[in-house]
Amino acid sequence: MKHYPPEFKADAVALYESRPEATIKQIAADLGVNPETLRNWIRDAGASRPRARRAAEPPAVPVAPSALEAEVAALRRENAELKKEREILRKAARYFAAETG
Repeated sequence: MKHYPPEFKADAVALYESRPEATIKQIAADLGVNPETLRNWIRDAGASRPRARRAAEPPAVPVAPSALEAEVAALRRENAELKKEREILRKAARYFAAETG
């Protein structure tokens, strides 16, 4: 059984909370952990996705964005998610490198 540091677990839960469109299975695959392991971490952390709150928030711009503005916004969100994932994977790599070395 693998042992994951608490920081990695917390980062994985935070990633889950920040990506309401992604499933546990997708996030677990991205991080290289078992989906049930991630599900347990989420349950232990008492995490929930703030779907209702996000839906109730007014749009940042009162005018409907053009197609390009919407695409830029989506790409910025995706970029932020990828940066979080990369940082989590870097931390995991450092941890496992130290553990084996």
